[in-house]
Amino acid sequence: MNSQQPTSNDVIILLATYNEIDNLPQLVEELLSTLPKANVLIVDDNSPDGTGTWALEKSRREPRVKTIVRENERGLGSAVIRGLTYAIDNNYRLAVNMDADFSHSVQDVPRLIERVDQPGSETDVAIGSRYIRGGSVPDWSLRRRVMSRCINGLARAALGLKTKDNSGSFRCYRVSVLRDLDFAKFISTGYSFFEEMLFRLKLANARFAEIPIVFLDRKEGSSKINRIEAVKAVWTILKLGTTRSLFHAPNSRSPINAKDGI
Repeated sequence: MNSQQPTSNDVIILLATYNEIDNLPQLVEELLSTLPKANVLIVDDNSPDGTGTWALEKSRREPRVKTIVRENERGLGSAVIRGLTYAIDNNYRLAVNMDADFSHSVQDVPRLIERVDQPGSETDVAIGSRYIRGGSVPDWSLRRRVMSRCINGLARAALGLKTKDNSGSFRCYRVSVLRDLDFAKFISTGYSFFEEMLFRLKLANARFAEIPIVFLDRKEGSSKINRIEAVKAVWTILKLGTTRSLFHAPNSRSPINAKDGI
């Protein structure tokens, strides 16, 4: 980690939630314990199971927990954008996005942060990758593995991405590079948001690294991804790919080091 003493607004961990009351309380406690200098931001889409209500009450008792309950908005992509915008507006230095269902290990969060924050690091975005050596998805069926591989292959071909895991949500962003993005131009509201995010960061010449993670299926609650979301993801990636030549990099950062960390 950076030798400079971290402050309470250095790192924020974003959890976009919908019906995660069975997972969220334990996850938040583990995050607060594992990362004592970090804050946690919960962006909840007014969950009927009481997730947002619990989060608001937790925020009143624990100043390191922040909560936004969106009453008239839906969608994973827009929820993540809301969280990242909060990180920008409140001058955080690093923002970590992760699932709220224990698919991502809390113990891997410091590894992601360190990959961006270590002295001399040239990484702007550290990606928790299932598809580099050491990464795996042990609980997945063959069908789900094939579908995910196809989506990632399409993202690399259509969007010019060189990273192996483009559809995963487990990432640490240097907040300064997020300031280069115009979130109003994003077209994805669902799971394809994560491919679009890397695509737009690539155009801004952000530098990527991947670290291996083991992705586990949730133990409580039900997954929100389905066939419709997969079709939407393919459509969004193809649409972005067809307009790829119209985009241009807004600044002159050094080129992406796509193999860094692999």
